[in-house]
Amino acid sequence: MNQGPSPFSEIKKRGPFVLEIPLDKIRRPLTRTRANDPVKVKELMESIREIGLQEPIDVLEVDGIYYGFSGCHRFEAHQRLGLPTIRCKVRRGTKETLRHHLR
Repeated sequence: MNQGPSPFSEIKKRGPFVLEIPLDKIRRPLTRTRANDPVKVKELMESIREIGLQEPIDVLEVDGIYYGFSGCHRFEAHQRLGLPTIRCKVRRGTKETLRHHLR
């Protein structure tokens, strides 16, 4: 007795998911008005070395391109550690969603 796809299957397709993404594939479109706190970056580097990244950064995926708007300290810590990828919570969006984030 197959009644077709679950009404939640569409939500799952659009819901956030976690993925390891190469740092060089994440665009950081907003210009920072101030530098990251070096003490916080250093603490994160030590933590990431010891136990790994505990909280993924949030990225928006639009047409196969990843845009990062948060997690600046975690992103910099990964860069300074020379890590090739970072764990991301990915949300899919449209160009309109991207424009909204850029305002």
